[in-house]
Amino acid sequence: MVKVRVLLVDDDALVRAGLRMILSSSDEVEVVGEAADGSEAIDAVRTHRPDVVLMDIRMPVVDGIAATAALRRLPSPPHVIVLTTFQADDQVMSALRAGADGFLLKDTAPADIVRAVRLVAAGEAMLSPSVTRTLLAHVGDDGRTERRRAAEDRLSALTDRER
Repeated sequence: MVKVRVLLVDDDALVRAGLRMILSSSDEVEVVGEAADGSEAIDAVRTHRPDVVLMDIRMPVVDGIAATAALRRLPSPPHVIVLTTFQADDQVMSALRAGADGFLLKDTAPADIVRAVRLVAAGEAMLSPSVTRTLLAHVGDDGRTERRRAAEDRLSALTDRER
């Protein structure tokens, strides 16, 4: 059996240690390296050649979104799962636009984190349920809907004669 090679990227050493312990409990996953910020992540990917990177968003020097975008530009880039404490709508959309294959919250159950790593390594996408709701809300309220509302507001201010 070929193990999924994982790189952990988080500025909190305790979080990295916890993730290492969670992922090491699976016979299908091997943690091949760690990095404390996004700039270290780029070097670590070149060194360790992981299949999947678990990436925090808020980190010093280079944040996880910028690091994800940089990793996606590499030849044969790894899959990236953003794993963060915060679920702000702009972060979700920015991470996905940067090329993340998944977005999980740090309160995700350990078994689900392992499952997400396996799925993403196999080419699937993985989102926390609350992130899926956020994404669906954005898709349902796209720019055309917003432009239409703005146009209707401007038209409603006109008199019949002006229309």
